[in-house]
Amino acid sequence: MLNERIKSATKNGHQELEKEVIYRIKAIENNKDYAELLKYFYSYFLTLEASIEAHLPSSFDQYCANRRNAEDIKKDLELLGFSWDELPLAQLPTIENKNQAIGALYVLEGSIMGGPYIVKMLQQKGIADGFNFFKGYGEASGEKWAEFSQLINTEVAEEADMVEAISAAQETFQQFGQTFKNTINV
Repeated sequence: MLNERIKSATKNGHQELEKEVIYRIKAIENNKDYAELLKYFYSYFLTLEASIEAHLPSSFDQYCANRRNAEDIKKDLELLGFSWDELPLAQLPTIENKNQAIGALYVLEGSIMGGPYIVKMLQQKGIADGFNFFKGYGEASGEKWAEFSQLINTEVAEEADMVEAISAAQETFQQFGQTFKNTINV
């Protein structure tokens, strides 16, 4: 099944990105610092989502109509009183077909599962608001993940397609990590 193969194949990339995010969370001292972190997420998700959506098959329409996305990050920046105009340049994976789009979307959707831990870490730092994005689907996150997993497993079943989706997921983790190395354009 695609979801299990992607999880296994992206373990190292996931851990590397997680280290970078945790490092940045530990450095947060106030809402401005948190907003700066959100800008990296916003830049990456906003640009990658547009590329993904251009290549997803119609079987994803209903799922995507209600998914957590970059607009939730924008809401968080607004709640914190910050602009989303000054963003780092997002380093994007190659998305040229449905398999690559599905592999990249796996990474974006999978990030929801770590959201509650990020919220706890931020609250321990004194951050009290701006958690629309990291709360994901709330208590329905597990159910939404199961729905997504079933959808991708149905849509990508051929070996060559799976290899392409897995490669895109690996590149998605890598490029998100690279995005954190860019400075915010002022």
